[in-house]
Amino acid sequence: MGRCARMTVLTRNTLIAFGLAAAVVTLDQAAKTWLLTTFHLAAVSPAPFLGPIRLNLSFNNGVSFGFLRGDQPWAPYALAAFAFAVTLALAVWATRAQRLFSAVAIGLIMGGAVGNLLDRLLRGAVVDFIDASALYFPWVFNLADSAISVGVALLLLESFITPKTVA
Repeated sequence: MGRCARMTVLTRNTLIAFGLAAAVVTLDQAAKTWLLTTFHLAAVSPAPFLGPIRLNLSFNNGVSFGFLRGDQPWAPYALAAFAFAVTLALAVWATRAQRLFSAVAIGLIMGGAVGNLLDRLLRGAVVDFIDASALYFPWVFNLADSAISVGVALLLLESFITPKTVA
């Protein structure tokens, strides 16, 4: 593949990763804002949603799914700084994504990280609201968490299906 063709693929994949990240952030923040301000989830939580899924407001000041809870006043800022560093690393990785599959996965993870980062900065904790405990999933999560989980799963899947080259 020539240099120009390769640059086009990298640019296209980078744009896809950043565009998908922006879409995830927009959907995640719009859902959280709507649930908090218009739907007033705090007043009606838990609320039925789809079958066994309920809307149940929770503020997570820990890491993923409430692990490593940060109850210290500085914890949201430390976790936000870590999320910012991860987001920068993902942005660099996105500029180097040679496969569309990778770009999509990185975009999902990056968007989810930024969505939760904004929560930490704006609200001091991540807003979680999807409750699937009736399906024996014990944690309440959000759209950003879902995007991160799907992105990581896609990267793992890609690592198994991508042919390995021997150096």
